Amino acid sequence: MKLLKELKNRYFIIRHGESKANIAEIILSHSEHGTYEDFTLTQKGEEQVRDSAKKAKMEGFLDSKTIIYSSPFSRCKRTAEIAKEVLDVKDKIHFDGRLRERYFGDFERTHSGNYQKVWDIDVNNPDHKNFNVESASEVRDRVLSLVDNLEEKYNSKKILLVSHGDVLQILQTGFLNKSPKEHRSLSHLHVAEIRELKYGKRN
Repeated sequence: MKLLKELKNRYFIIRHGESKANIAEIILSHSEHGTYEDFTLTQKGEEQVRDSAKKAKMEGFLDSKTIIYSSPFSRCKRTAEIAKEVLDVKDKIHFDGRLRERYFGDFERTHSGNYQKVWDIDVNNPDHKNFNVESASEVRDRVLSLVDNLEEKYNSKKILLVSHGDVLQILQTGFLNKSPKEHRSLSHLHVAEIRELKYGKRN
């Protein structure tokens, strides 16, 4: 799946702020586990999101007319709520399962150091499902399908996508028309970082 060369809307991404799962150093990628409020943002994470949203508002990138789509995971839900508040967005937050965390299969609820075992295989095969993980290609296709839908639904809007590190790294390969196996070679997206995505332009 590839994006059109010209997009009708402007797309911004934000990785959720520091979460309690980050602090515990565990992988929490299953849709059921991810919605637990026990693993929402830390206080520091909330402050990170607030600061990023304030900066985006002050610099004029995002405003009260921004449309917000978010992963339903609790750490993203809280991130979206804070962004909505800071930007004074009146419209509701749209939750879409296509923005959910990449599923890490057998590594669910294990130490976060196991991410690297998956990434090491990604660089050679974006379609791999070793350890029962969701492949990088599958992640790219599901998120780009959302972007395709948003292109059909909206015109000349600023759209903020609230999601997870791996998902957003992989989404960027779609905008750059690169293989999803290259997602770890792109500029690292820090927690609570807001970045605009432009077709064919490396960040």
